[in-house]
Amino acid sequence: MRHAIAAFLFKQMLTWPLGLMVVKKDYITYPVRFFKKENKSSFSFEYFIYTALCAIFNIKYPEKYNSFVKLLYIVFYAGIMTLGEVAIERYTNLIKYRKWKWYWSFQTLGITNYLSRIFYKWFFREDFTSQSAEFS
Repeated sequence: MRHAIAAFLFKQMLTWPLGLMVVKKDYITYPVRFFKKENKSSFSFEYFIYTALCAIFNIKYPEKYNSFVKLLYIVFYAGIMTLGEVAIERYTNLIKYRKWKWYWSFQTLGITNYLSRIFYKWFFREDFTSQSAEFS
């Protein structure tokens, strides 16, 4: 649980300024959202859905596999999340792309997930060194 919470909170730290910047620059709008007066960003997406998926991303990360499998995992996760966002944008009124394209979501999700992975490995470095010592 502590591993998931650390990844969740780190991703929130990234999505807070990025989400606000994207909305302020009018790249994306969220016509239907919680806290309409306080924040033009989407609480649901930026602070819960993406962050929860990032926690799962880190917990299920294929650490013992080669670099190619790890890259595929990052691309797969960013791709699935982007497909979900594009479907929501196309078929609901929750997200509206204004000056935004799907590939920006794909890139930012992949990069922020990877950054969260770097932080996760650094934060739990003792867990990783003790695991590698057990297998030696």
